[in-house]
Amino acid sequence: MSRSSAAHPLAHSAAHPAGQASAHQPNSAQSPLVEPFFDPVTATVTYVVHAGPGSACAIVDPVLDYDPKSGRTSTESADRVIAFVREHGLTVQWLLETHAHADHLSSAPYLKSQLGGRIAIGEHIRAVQGVFSQVFNLGGVVAGDGSEFDHLFQDGETFQVGSLVARAMHVPGHTPADLAYQIGNAVFVGDTMFMPDVGSARCDFPGGDAHTLYRSVRRLLDLPGETRLFMCHDYPPATREPRFETTVAAQRSGNIHLNDGVSEDAFVEMRTARDRTLSMPNLILPSIQVNIRAGRMPEPEGNGVRYLKIPLNAL
Repeated sequence: MSRSSAAHPLAHSAAHPAGQASAHQPNSAQSPLVEPFFDPVTATVTYVVHAGPGSACAIVDPVLDYDPKSGRTSTESADRVIAFVREHGLTVQWLLETHAHADHLSSAPYLKSQLGGRIAIGEHIRAVQGVFSQVFNLGGVVAGDGSEFDHLFQDGETFQVGSLVARAMHVPGHTPADLAYQIGNAVFVGDTMFMPDVGSARCDFPGGDAHTLYRSVRRLLDLPGETRLFMCHDYPPATREPRFETTVAAQRSGNIHLNDGVSEDAFVEMRTARDRTLSMPNLILPSIQVNIRAGRMPEPEGNGVRYLKIPLNAL
């Protein structure tokens, strides 16, 4: 059994008798504290989720700074997160990835080395590893079973962040492996949707599907209207500053792509046409090959230098 599939005392099976509520289901009365860290270079938001000073916490979608011109990495963004965690006496239990990001490199291994915690993602990361191991010719380097991660969540699996109860929700469409994390009355939606005036995520990556994304978003929007939704990114129009928090009710009434008045067929037509106009993300080639390995860099070569691959004419 790989370490990713091993049982863990803070993670619980998703199976419960029909019609019977789980004692471990997230309680909407729990309202975790959420500290956002916005990276303007990649428009990514990293979150620290906790119950107050001295409590356990989870870190969602941490960013490693990367300069594509020089190939240099730095930990400035991650170090801000570390400073916050230490200042508030928090104990990191989880480093949660919503998916294998194509727009930034993950700093999860660095944060783990400094703060502890377990790096986790959805079990469908195996499918993403399979596709991109071929693109980058990583056979024998990436196991393909998700064992690079400390834990692989199943859909509906519940787990603890200290006293907070959390649930993993499989919400594919942007990629096959996307997860949202519900922690009390807060949901971290990954790249399923953006702020209401921005809309939805693209669906043209390998394994993406606009029909599937629509259904995933409807699953999220079936949650109570007051549920807080936290975006993984914000690409704000020129008329406002970046914002990352909204509600189910606000999305249902106002999301320009996915409000209650938009049918599945209309969404798929719009999304498919829009995706044809989009270029690849700036950091997709460096980020994907790192992120399918849980943020770990390639091993150094004989000269002590690590190298990322740039496949030609492959995407």
